[in-house]
Amino acid sequence: MRILIMGGTRFIGVYLTQMLVEQGHEVVLFNRGNRELPSIKGVGQITGDRTDPSQLKEKLSSENFDAIFDNNGRELTDTQPLAEIFQDRVQHFVYMSSAGVYLKSDQLPHIEGDRVDPKSRHKGKYDTEAFLATQGIPFTSIRPTYIYGPQNYNELESWFFDRIVRDRPIPIPGNGMHITQLGHVKDLANAMSKILGNSMTAREIYNISGDRFVTFDGIAYACAAAAGKSPNEIKIVHYDPKKFDFGKRKAFPMRVQHFFASINKAVTELGWQPEYDLVSGLRDSLQNDYLLSGRDKTEVDFSMDEEILKADKG
Repeated sequence: MRILIMGGTRFIGVYLTQMLVEQGHEVVLFNRGNRELPSIKGVGQITGDRTDPSQLKEKLSSENFDAIFDNNGRELTDTQPLAEIFQDRVQHFVYMSSAGVYLKSDQLPHIEGDRVDPKSRHKGKYDTEAFLATQGIPFTSIRPTYIYGPQNYNELESWFFDRIVRDRPIPIPGNGMHITQLGHVKDLANAMSKILGNSMTAREIYNISGDRFVTFDGIAYACAAAAGKSPNEIKIVHYDPKKFDFGKRKAFPMRVQHFFASINKAVTELGWQPEYDLVSGLRDSLQNDYLLSGRDKTEVDFSMDEEILKADKG
């Protein structure tokens, strides 16, 4: 297949590109050209600004692709022009959405038919899914929970590693028992690749993540295990986040609520299974990114931690 990936130079896109090339596909990336292409032989590139519909039309109207992966569309206005250009011209249009679209619920895990939150910061992604469902284009939507792994540019596992490798206390909001879910980026890319050529996946939505749920404290312990430390070698400090006003600063990298989704549909219909358990995946991220990049030796701002720890001692 000849495949177009929107973005493709960071995190998910790099893993997906590598996987698709290894499977024998021809891969072309569309991006602004501000970042180096992945060092993967034979990958093509078309440069342009996806937020400019006229550029999309100029650069892509004469191109033919069998499938498109839209990895970085956040709002409907990002994706609508792209979908309209390739209406009736692609076998598959795979859209990267988010499990963050789900409305907070008393019944968990989230499943693909659950109600969405009209006030979610990911509302643009649901609007895009709703638009694609009204079009003739054969689309599939992916809803990951928290994604982690080497090259992660979001503060997630690195937040925990920053404290663990420096033997600092780990401030966790609430009682540490909020349940959440992490999925390794390579497992996500693998699931995405299995959508291709599978007619069952057209007009379907799939939650993609790890196969186990974990508490906030459990993430800290798993990160410690990945770093070769036992649970009694780390100190967790629980605090009430409502007693602090950090403004727009984030004192903790995840939403303080239960947040996890069933991946049963993806496992059943895609013939997919996560390769990484949490500790092995975190060890991969620690060794092949965090330590490799020297982040363990860089200066980190722990000022919010200090505010929390000071209040805890008081």
